[in-house]
Amino acid sequence: MMLKKSIQITILVVLVVFAMPVHAQKILVYMDLQQSDHLKAYGIAYWALENGIPVEWLLNYRGGSFFMDFYPAVERELRLRGVSYDMLSGSDSAQLYAVIEQENMDKVLLEKAPKIAIYAPPNKQAWDDAVLLALEYAEIPHEKLWDERVLAGELELYDWLHLHHEDFTGQYGKFYANYRNADWYKDEVTKNESMARRLGFAKVSELKRAVVLAIQEYIRRGGFMFAMCSATDTFDIALAAAQVDIVDTVFDGDPVQANAQSKLDYSNTLAFEDFKIDPNPLLYEYSDIDIPPSYAPVLRGAEADYFTLFEFSAKYDPVPTMLTQCHVNAIKGFMGQTTGFKKELIKNSVVILGEAEGTGQVKYLHGNLGRGTFTYYAGHDPEDYQHFVNDPPTQLSLHKNSPGYRLILNNILFPAAKKKKLKT
Repeated sequence: MMLKKSIQITILVVLVVFAMPVHAQKILVYMDLQQSDHLKAYGIAYWALENGIPVEWLLNYRGGSFFMDFYPAVERELRLRGVSYDMLSGSDSAQLYAVIEQENMDKVLLEKAPKIAIYAPPNKQAWDDAVLLALEYAEIPHEKLWDERVLAGELELYDWLHLHHEDFTGQYGKFYANYRNADWYKDEVTKNESMARRLGFAKVSELKRAVVLAIQEYIRRGGFMFAMCSATDTFDIALAAAQVDIVDTVFDGDPVQANAQSKLDYSNTLAFEDFKIDPNPLLYEYSDIDIPPSYAPVLRGAEADYFTLFEFSAKYDPVPTMLTQCHVNAIKGFMGQTTGFKKELIKNSVVILGEAEGTGQVKYLHGNLGRGTFTYYAGHDPEDYQHFVNDPPTQLSLHKNSPGYRLILNNILFPAAKKKKLKT
């Protein structure tokens, strides 16, 4: 009897907390400079979707605000997470919609919380991946999967896939020159070689090529893929070299294929073309896609390194508008193994979202493949200007309003948007 009564009480509490919304009252989670915690605001939007509460993403309105019906549970969650918000009456809401109708703004309905996958080995630490840091701070659920699960077809279970500091060419990040005797590097080699053997591949480069092709097909069938740092250019390099051995002897036991450069197939890549690879194992670069830390603004220091977001038409270009929602237009730069993309090597079909003006460096781009999309974001950690191996983790509680991290979280909510709206 006690158990039955307890269940009844629990059901009653749920019904009260998620009772019908109060008529003519809505909650505005504003995302301009007045917001106390931009990053956790995304977690609130995701939480609402998980609980069956539709969210309107108000593009270009107060920094890309979130708008939803009032529920006591939503207000409680906002207070618990320290996210700023306003209560709006029916007349206030009507006035808000009128402003959106007249200005370069729009509203996009978010309907379902996307299921999120992180491509990473089981022992991957959050401190080494900006997206994992963002997800954990914003309290957004996610799952990790690696090569075996990718090749088993499990990507189809997820709406959104993230790739971070990964080397899809099979050259172990090209850390050979400086770290080949380090324990962590040896462990990385052993782990990858073991996985390749277990899955029937003679080389790690062959395994990674198969993984890249599986992810490419996932995108083509409607998946959303987001990549950062070296997962961006190495993904495209691996696609171009699908039929070519570009890996040196120190990595796979045999030399680079003769005339490898001339055999690259740029028609198979997502974002880049006409790039030149550099198979030298002693060089910490994969190709000339990346604009390395030696480019001019970096020489003047972090204070001079910024990139600018493009402004799009919210009503006619909702996708790039969603991906560039932010409370500032200029965002401080940050380095990585892949710091920025050389503009002249980007395909015409790709939409540039953010670039460092006057440098030829693109920082943020987006494109389509089949029924799906890909987004590339250069650099390692938006709040760690020059990240080194074994650096201490970034504490996002100290960067609650990070514009650079907001761009990551824009991508996480992107698959939740009503598909009909995305096609307009």
